[in-house]
Amino acid sequence: MPLDTPISAAAAFASFLLSVSATRWLALHGARLGPVDHPNARSLHSTPVPRSGGLAVLLGLGGPLLVLAALGISAPELGWIAAAMLPVAGIAYLDDLGEVSRRLRLIAQIGAALLLMSGGLRWTLLELPGWVMVFPGWVAVVLSLVYIVWLINLYNFMDGMDGFAAGMALFGFSAFAVLGWSGGESLFAIASVCVALAAAGFLTSNFPPARIFLGDSGSSSLGLLVAAFSLWGSHLGLFPLWSAWLAFSPFILDATWTLLARLGRGERIWEPHRSHHYQRLVLAGWSHRRTLLRAYPIMAAAAACAVASPSLPPREQWLLIAAWAMIFALVHLKVRLVERAASMGPS
Repeated sequence: MPLDTPISAAAAFASFLLSVSATRWLALHGARLGPVDHPNARSLHSTPVPRSGGLAVLLGLGGPLLVLAALGISAPELGWIAAAMLPVAGIAYLDDLGEVSRRLRLIAQIGAALLLMSGGLRWTLLELPGWVMVFPGWVAVVLSLVYIVWLINLYNFMDGMDGFAAGMALFGFSAFAVLGWSGGESLFAIASVCVALAAAGFLTSNFPPARIFLGDSGSSSLGLLVAAFSLWGSHLGLFPLWSAWLAFSPFILDATWTLLARLGRGERIWEPHRSHHYQRLVLAGWSHRRTLLRAYPIMAAAAACAVASPSLPPREQWLLIAAWAMIFALVHLKVRLVERAASMGPS
């Protein structure tokens, strides 16, 4: 059965409706039936909150896609992505319920990465404006493994503030959807729409003040989806991989910069911390809502530029990359200025 507009619209609406309904039910009953997030050294909240919202996002995504598959509308890549989600979401949910060793989580993440790679979702070349380098087979395997595992953990690291991770998914996967439609890959597009609207449905109860959190099962699953869809879209020829990085650059650059900075300071990077830009702003006195409403325009602009980037000539693509490097440098400077002003107190 072909994927026409009414079917696409129905799938999108179902993703949002399922996610909203499941999220609100879990927000009401999750504290009794599932994991609860108690404040710790990494937290920016002060009261316990249910952390089972990832289940609602997965339901909002998986339900419509399963119906489409039953109608004969699917792709091998979606099957491999679903298979890879099982160990990641399963182990992460167990970690939400109680402590799971880092080794076991890493084994599950590596297993998921190997499943994606078995389905052909590998990082096989570095494509920059006007320049392409094809990786040898073993290099592609290593880079793919590191890339997938890093994005799973990256998204988990960045899920520390109300509305943040779901908002990034809404903007980033919306960009993927537009690129899919414009490139004639309707299944990639509608799958991306389902992720975006499942995140939007969850966001209705996660926007500050949040009544429910994603939990590790949700954030790790979204990280896996970012890795999988970025590789899938680049393999379809919809965009170079750096365009996907641009769409999610507010998360990728913050998490990567923070990791490198902590390594440089000799810190134990596996221990909880509050060093990300968004955490530092909240600790400096900004509310979750204020921080989020400053972050969303940056996310939206990055997603819009990612949509435009594949059609630009190489020179303009480099200018776009340089412009965003400057934007994020200014964001870093702004965070430091806010911290300095907070440390000085009222004059």
